[in-house]
Amino acid sequence: MSGPNSPEAVKKLLENMQSDLRALSLECKKKFPPVKEAAESGIIKVKTIAARNTEILAALKENSSEVVQPFLMGCGTKEPKITQLCLAAIQRLMSHEVVSEIAAGNIINMLWQLMENSLEELKLLQTVLVLLTTNTVVHDEALSKAIVLCFRLHFTKDNITNNTAAATVRQVVTVVFERMVAEDEHHKGIVEQPVLVQGNSNRRSVSTLRPCAKDAYMLFQDLCQLVNADAPYWLVGMTEMTRTFGLELLESVLNDFPQVFLQHQEFSFLLKERVCPLVIKLFSPNIKFRQGSNTSSSPAPVEKPYFPICMRLLRVVSVLIKQFYSLLVTECEIFLSLLVKFLDADKPQWLRAVAVESIHRLCVQPQLLRSFCQSYDMKQHSTKVFRDIVNALGSFIQSLFLVPPTGNPAATNQAGNNNSGGPVSAPANSGMVGIGGGVTLLPAFEYRGTWIPILSVTVQGSAKATYLEMLDKVEPPTIPEGYAMSVAFHCLLDLVRGITSMIEGELGEVETECQSTTEGESSPTASAEEQDRQSASDHVDKGTVSRAIWEEMVNACWCGLLAALSLLLDASTDEAATESILKAELTMAALCGRLGLVTSRDAFITAMCKGSLPPHYALTVLNTTTAAALTNKSYSIQGQSVMMISPSSESHQQVVAVGQPLAVQPQGTVMLTSKNIQCMRTLLNLAHCHGAVLGTSWQLVLATLQHLVWILGLKPSSGGALKPGRAVEGPSTVLTTAVMTDLPVISNILSRLFESSQYLDDVSLHHLINALCSLSLEAMDMAYGNNKEPSLFAVAKLLETGLVNMHRIEILWRPLTGHLLEVCQHPNSRMREWGAEALTSLIKAGLTFNHDPPLSQNQRLQLLLLNPLKEMSNINHPDIRLKQLECVLQILQSQGDSLGPGWPLVLGVMGAIRNDQGESLIRTAFQCLQLVVTDFLPTMPCTCLQIVVEVAGSFGLHNQELNISLTSIGLLWNISDYFFQRGEVIEKELNKEEAAQQKHAEEKGEILNRPFHPAPPFDCLWLCLYAKLGELCVDPRPAVRKSAGQTLFSTIGAHGTLLQHSTWHTVIWKVLFHLLDRVRESSTTADKEKIESGGGNILIHHSRDTAEKQWAETWVLTLAGVARIFNTRRYLLQPLGDFSKAWDVLLDHIQSAALSKNNEVSLAALKSFQEILQIVSPVRDSEKPETPPVVNVPVPVLIGSVSGPAMSRPFVRTDSIGERLGRYSSSEPPVVTDELEDLNLWWAAWNTWYRIGSESTKPPIAFDKLTFIPSQPFLTALIQIFPALYQHIKTGFNMDDLQKLGVILHSAVSVPISSDASPFILPSYTEAVLTSLQEAVLTALDVLQKAICIGPENMQIMYPAIFDQLLAFVEFSCKPPQYGQLETKHIANAKYNQAEWVALNYVPFAERSLEVVVDLYQKTACHKAVVNEKVLQNVIKTLRVPLSLKYSCPSESTWKLAVSSLLKVLSIGLPVARQHASSGKFDTMWPELANTFEDFLFTKSIPPDNLSIQEFQRNESIDVEVVQLISTEILPYANFIPKEFVGQIMTMLNKGSIHSQSSSFTEAEIDIRLREEFSKMCFETLLQFSFSNKVTTPQEGYISRMALSVLLKRSQDVLHRYIEDERLSGKCPLPRQQVTEIIFVLKAVSTLIDSLKKTHPENVDGNTWAQVIALYPTLVECITCSSSEVCSALKEALVPFKDFMQPPASKVQNGES
Repeated sequence: MSGPNSPEAVKKLLENMQSDLRALSLECKKKFPPVKEAAESGIIKVKTIAARNTEILAALKENSSEVVQPFLMGCGTKEPKITQLCLAAIQRLMSHEVVSEIAAGNIINMLWQLMENSLEELKLLQTVLVLLTTNTVVHDEALSKAIVLCFRLHFTKDNITNNTAAATVRQVVTVVFERMVAEDEHHKGIVEQPVLVQGNSNRRSVSTLRPCAKDAYMLFQDLCQLVNADAPYWLVGMTEMTRTFGLELLESVLNDFPQVFLQHQEFSFLLKERVCPLVIKLFSPNIKFRQGSNTSSSPAPVEKPYFPICMRLLRVVSVLIKQFYSLLVTECEIFLSLLVKFLDADKPQWLRAVAVESIHRLCVQPQLLRSFCQSYDMKQHSTKVFRDIVNALGSFIQSLFLVPPTGNPAATNQAGNNNSGGPVSAPANSGMVGIGGGVTLLPAFEYRGTWIPILSVTVQGSAKATYLEMLDKVEPPTIPEGYAMSVAFHCLLDLVRGITSMIEGELGEVETECQSTTEGESSPTASAEEQDRQSASDHVDKGTVSRAIWEEMVNACWCGLLAALSLLLDASTDEAATESILKAELTMAALCGRLGLVTSRDAFITAMCKGSLPPHYALTVLNTTTAAALTNKSYSIQGQSVMMISPSSESHQQVVAVGQPLAVQPQGTVMLTSKNIQCMRTLLNLAHCHGAVLGTSWQLVLATLQHLVWILGLKPSSGGALKPGRAVEGPSTVLTTAVMTDLPVISNILSRLFESSQYLDDVSLHHLINALCSLSLEAMDMAYGNNKEPSLFAVAKLLETGLVNMHRIEILWRPLTGHLLEVCQHPNSRMREWGAEALTSLIKAGLTFNHDPPLSQNQRLQLLLLNPLKEMSNINHPDIRLKQLECVLQILQSQGDSLGPGWPLVLGVMGAIRNDQGESLIRTAFQCLQLVVTDFLPTMPCTCLQIVVEVAGSFGLHNQELNISLTSIGLLWNISDYFFQRGEVIEKELNKEEAAQQKHAEEKGEILNRPFHPAPPFDCLWLCLYAKLGELCVDPRPAVRKSAGQTLFSTIGAHGTLLQHSTWHTVIWKVLFHLLDRVRESSTTADKEKIESGGGNILIHHSRDTAEKQWAETWVLTLAGVARIFNTRRYLLQPLGDFSKAWDVLLDHIQSAALSKNNEVSLAALKSFQEILQIVSPVRDSEKPETPPVVNVPVPVLIGSVSGPAMSRPFVRTDSIGERLGRYSSSEPPVVTDELEDLNLWWAAWNTWYRIGSESTKPPIAFDKLTFIPSQPFLTALIQIFPALYQHIKTGFNMDDLQKLGVILHSAVSVPISSDASPFILPSYTEAVLTSLQEAVLTALDVLQKAICIGPENMQIMYPAIFDQLLAFVEFSCKPPQYGQLETKHIANAKYNQAEWVALNYVPFAERSLEVVVDLYQKTACHKAVVNEKVLQNVIKTLRVPLSLKYSCPSESTWKLAVSSLLKVLSIGLPVARQHASSGKFDTMWPELANTFEDFLFTKSIPPDNLSIQEFQRNESIDVEVVQLISTEILPYANFIPKEFVGQIMTMLNKGSIHSQSSSFTEAEIDIRLREEFSKMCFETLLQFSFSNKVTTPQEGYISRMALSVLLKRSQDVLHRYIEDERLSGKCPLPRQQVTEIIFVLKAVSTLIDSLKKTHPENVDGNTWAQVIALYPTLVECITCSSSEVCSALKEALVPFKDFMQPPASKVQNGES
């Protein structure tokens, strides 16, 4: 430094010294000669030194004692002028550092003397200062003396001196310590052996210190002694000292030279052992003092706190804490506790203010706070200092709002409250006026009537104290109102700001470090990985330690902070203050969130939420919400010794909105203030910026936002954004213009908030979703049971969140859609509607979103997206289902081609629509299905085709809308068509799929389970289709059944050839027979009630007016369809193993149908029967035209082709059936059989036929109106089946079977017809026509008879049975058959409407049967069986009936036919009978025959009155024919015929030969009616046989003898009677017929005599002659008669007697008779 050491400076110094000495000598010349001399010698000395030495300054210093001496002597003169001159000179020397240690000592001693004499005090101070600051020569005693000197001067009477001295002391103290610092700096490089300091080291161990350090130590030690009012060790000579000054000095040292204490153990010791106890001791009055306590209560008077000391103590404490915290952990704990205590409400205001300022100083040092936390709060048994500080601040703030504690209510209270001289109320009132006017001029806090202004205390982040700096004040200052509050407020804000920024900074570092290390960890080499892991774990350790501290800090402070901030928030009337509080709460919440401290985070958020909502409103919502959110985490802010004050209601805030609260019960309106809106914005801000750390407290935030949105009347619009909308009910929301302009902004922020959810990590996103869900659940709960407008906030926001997170939709899809599905089930329609809207929008958005990888490659995601659509099917609300279906429709229209694996879900949705869900739903769903079937079948996986079939089928079953059902059947047809056209492709794909599944199943060890399993998959598809159609075939609606049935059979017919051969088995058993069973069951149980015409304008035909009749139609259709399949596909079915079983089942069905009590069904069953027996020949291949029936039986082709409108589609056959058959088994095509080879099948058919026949024709036991009697067409069809059937079973057809057949034929013919059908079936009575049934019966017998005819011998035994059958029919002509107990009326005497049942006219049938009998007999008369079984006798016996009835026969044709038949039969049969006469086989026939002749020729029936003469003559000629037969066929062979028979014939002829009179004849007709021809014929025959010459046997003679005696006897009788009558009649002529008779007898007598004469005498029996002669007297008696005719006849009769006029001869000649 060029200053004092440069040659010029030295030269100047020397000159100055010399001039100073000269001046001194001059001054002292007179008064002080010794001084003068010394000065002059001094001049010489100086010159000498200058001359002799190069290093002048060093030399000067060496000799400084001598150089200084003159000046010291000068000072000793106590002469002011001299003293000043000397002091100046000394100062000059000192400033050039040319004073040695001894000289310095001398100087100090001199100064001490001056001080004692109170001379030049200021100059003294100056000199000391220069001495001590310019060099370091003053040590130890000298130094202490110098310092004491300054202290002594500080306590003079002179103010200026005092102050200067004080300043000097301060400077000197600083210098002492600066020297020590410099010394340390100087020795820094030199490593010393540290001397071990004993633990209990005290001041005597300073020997280890270096000189400067030792001085500093001694000085500091004595300062402590002095402050403690003890004697100093080093500063000897002190007379007085003040504590305030001592404390200030201590503070400055501690503050300015902390390193000294930290680096030197001796100093640390002082701190611990001296300073701290001192401070604590001095604090005691403040601690003990209680404001307002009665002095009397304590025995010793309590020292009052003294502001200057107290304030200085606090400053010292601040420094101690700030600088030496690490050394004085325990002591600081005490200090801090004291600080906290000073905030108590019972301490003086100024004390509290100063304490708050001190605390503020701590609060701006986050690192310090961190240390507190680490040292105390985290130690187990330590005071929780950090927590206490925060809590104390909180309590302090609260206490300012509360009324001061009760005690002596006198002035002490007031003084304590504000220490202002004025009246207490003045400041408060002045504040209140403003409030009353509604305008708050000053920023302030206002709570429950306490109004505290907010003062701007300090700049943010710095703790500029006001009262801690008032070092000059002795009396406590007056604290302005609001000052303490404002400082405390800033404390809180700075505390929060400091902590959060510090922790977040550290957190950021840890996170980035961790990131970098983890990134490093992925390095390829193992060793590197090891190292990295090492470093990472170090970081982690450091991180965990830090994290523990951070968490502890937050845990310690959050409660108190929250309590205070909530209170301030509630009390704040200033927007800026509110903003600060909210910001603090927000940063705390975010920090807690980041650290994962849920409870505290939620508490802060709760506070913000409460602030957002109107007072008291918040409590209900948030208390419940918090309770819900924090169940199991019970925490209470109160528990932390902090009293939570509930928000005050009378907030003097500007109301900006009035709206409806969101509550279950309507509760008037609530008001929102601008502060609420401000809080809301903070909440939004929190959610927006710190969404990632909100976790479960999303729930609080969202709940609050939901309520606010509700109160503000925001309603969701499309996409989930909220727009201002009007509330639906209640006094509508009122908004001020201020809010109106804010609303769009709020709405926008809300939307942005949820848009920003796309930046959240997955976990946070889940929290957000969960919160929205539970919020929505609450809204749902509230909306239960009332139809109020629900809150849709949560649903809308779920939608919004889902839409913006589409890129990672998988992670939130399940909870999101799961919840929305619940919403969709809500009873409140508006709620539901939005749930569905949200869900469908999300699904549509999800499907259209451009995912990576695209959906087509990510099937799992696609199914995930579609799944909720399927789940919606479980919801029964129609409006939801409509939305669902509309969504499906839109998906189909936009994404139909790319659904792929999603098809089953989509189809499932359509299929899930149930019957009871209303027409519009079904219609919409069906629309979707139609779209699928028309457009998408080719694009969907083939595995889904089965689902399409099932869905289409399910629509068929819906009974809401018939057209849909019918159309769906059409769709099934279209689907089957599609299968047919794309068969090859589908088959390939399905087989591939099947193989994959099979493999999969094998791996799992399961068996593959699908319907119709063993069949190949393509066939299964068909089977499913058939099964569906089958279900529809038993639908309750006839139209559906009909359509489905037609479709089913057409499909099987058209496409059945595609099936594998084996699959037909399933078709038959599982589809067709199953269907038949169900139809049969339904038909038999169907209701017989009449159905009234449906719907007014639809008329139902009477043939369909009961359910039973409608089912009948179905049964008919089904049975016909199945039969047709059996018929046309027989070549496929027969090779199947169980064809015969199937055949039996089919026959069983036919049988049950045939036996059903319904004409339509039963007839159709027979038609089906005919068809399967191939009576109606089937079309074998589609190319062949229909051929006429094969069997030559007059059977109509019964079954027309069934085809509906849907079936008129041409089918293109891709291959011929032959090829297809070849496909079944390559080795050999199955044998195509034309007829059933298998006899068993035919016999099964025969048995069925028999059962049908016997059951259906068996007469019922009892009759009433409802008795069912089979119809004629049915019976006809039944019988028509037999001939064809017989063709197949004739080989085994035996008598038993014939018997059975006979029973059925007989019963069938006996069945009457109902009167209403009779006009169509019965021929009019005059026409002799057979009904078709009768034709059929005869045809059947004809077929049989022809078969027997050409059959083997063993069949011939059946002839008699056939005769029996036919003869039974013949009997019908006279005795119509009875049908059970049924009374039938004859048609002739029944008006149609009277009789229920009408018997048929059996005559034509009987007559036809008779003709057949005759024909047959003509062919078979000689057959052994016919002979043996007495057929002839039976024929005669049967004919006897009509013959005996003759005119009484129902029809006269009958007996005529009977006669002619008899004649024919006899002409053939009699010769046979004669042939077998010996065998006795005909013995019984003869009497029968005789009786028959007798009954016929002498009938008891009277000819009708209106018989014309021509008729009569014709009838007579018939009688004559019979007699002729007798004369030609019987009598000539009398010897072969039993005698009795001949006798009977003779008697009969005899009877006939004599007229029998009939009383009814009139005179006019008598000559005709007497059958003269007949009589004559009889007579002639009689005579002829009486005397036939050719008597070959005695027998014959016997016959003629008998005949004669009969004749003679008869003549005798007639004559006798005539004579009697003649006598009695007197003059009256006898009746004409009697006259005729007598004439006839007379003629006969004459004829007889003639004949006798002609005969050989030996032929005539003597007896005969005797009888002839005996006539004579009788004849003579007749002579008296009056009739001329009789007379002439008599004459003729008497003339032949002349031959007997002979002389009497001897008696012997006459011989004996």
